[in-house]
Amino acid sequence: MTDIQLYTKISSLPNNLKLEVIDFIDFLKSKKEISRSNPEKPRVFGYAKDSIIIKPSFDEPLDDFKEYM
Repeated sequence: MTDIQLYTKISSLPNNLKLEVIDFIDFLKSKKEISRSNPEKPRVFGYAKDSIIIKPSFDEPLDDFKEYM
């Protein structure tokens, strides 16, 4: 949608709806500013290292399924 099309649509609205559009635009701008001021922290490689331990018997068959094997 071009700026002209957007302007035309907004111009055709009644005044009370134009005020709602202005409020919504202000909301979107403030939302964008908040996301800029609070950027995500960069991920650190190896952050969760050694937090998960897999037992050596992990790949062994389960006793519950022995009758199917």
